[in-house]
Amino acid sequence: MRKICVVLTTRGNFAKMKTAMRAIVAHPKLELQLVVGGALLNRQAAIAQEIEREGFTVTETLDYMLASETPAAITQSAARCLQGAGEMLGRLQPDVLMVIADRYEALALAQAALCNNIRITHLEGGEVSGSIDERIRHAITKLSHYHLAASQKAADRLLRLGEKPESILVVGSPSFDLLRDSGSDGYRKLHKRLADQPAADPEKAFLLVSHHPVVTEYDEAQSQYGVLAESVLQIGLPAIWIWPNNDAGAGTVGDALDWLRAQPSCPPLAVVPALPIEEYGAALNRTSCLVGNSSSAVREAAFLGTPAVNVGTRQHARERGANVIDVPCEVGPIVAAVKKQMARGKYELDLRYGDGAAGTKIAAFLADYWPPLDKTITY
Repeated sequence: MRKICVVLTTRGNFAKMKTAMRAIVAHPKLELQLVVGGALLNRQAAIAQEIEREGFTVTETLDYMLASETPAAITQSAARCLQGAGEMLGRLQPDVLMVIADRYEALALAQAALCNNIRITHLEGGEVSGSIDERIRHAITKLSHYHLAASQKAADRLLRLGEKPESILVVGSPSFDLLRDSGSDGYRKLHKRLADQPAADPEKAFLLVSHHPVVTEYDEAQSQYGVLAESVLQIGLPAIWIWPNNDAGAGTVGDALDWLRAQPSCPPLAVVPALPIEEYGAALNRTSCLVGNSSSAVREAAFLGTPAVNVGTRQHARERGANVIDVPCEVGPIVAAVKKQMARGKYELDLRYGDGAAGTKIAAFLADYWPPLDKTITY
């Protein structure tokens, strides 16, 4: 029995791994070790509760986050994650550690596995984007033994980075598995969640706002959220605003939201700390436009044909479909692009990031392939 340790630290992690974890549990040759930590132990605790309601058993928790979200605090959180992960892996002794995407704690987890002689599986390597995510992602690639690429272009980059062809599998974005199956149930849950915020009505036209601070632009985070708030005010459409990830500068969104709510002409506004992927998918499918810098603009929104306006540099050079309009973080361009997208309406579905069947592919790959522990550059 091969033990697969999956560490979930954000709401997005669970969205990406839910169907893969189900497939791991169901596979006769695999055993799931589930660790929950990071933001899921505080601000996004509702998602952690959702994990247990889905029937998953949490093996351990990993508490490493400091309350502050300054660069210095994030550095300390990364150090605490490395130490805690090293101790956790020593206890669990998994055969494989799953590392997800490109956040700072993902790199700490990969380093802990490296020092414990544990093979590493990396989801979403080989992609191009902005901020520190770009460097973290490629650093994890060089430490990893299994590469689960979301697109063929990402897989091609992994080959050019010197990774062995047999270690790379194009699986798509696992969150699509849930979007494909959520349907009316996700919408029902979303409607119930927003019932105590009568300003938000998912049955009528609304904006969906999801914007994260750019770590390399930390000093500009407050002003950028101010621009986004002013844009929402000028557009005038009811909005569902999702609180950002716990990156440096995230706390400044509160000032922008307070300012927006204080304006006499503030449109109906609902602010939610996090949404389970089925509910997020329902909101994304029904919104007139997604606004911000979330990667879901180029992934999930493209899969659903949802119009999106990508703001700023966070998704720089990431592969995207026709549903995205890129704009600088300035009020005029944002407002104009959103109005253009609202007039345009739905796009054709884009399958460049998968077709909604990633979970079973991931489990089968983990069960069938066993790479050597040591890696040698192949070019």
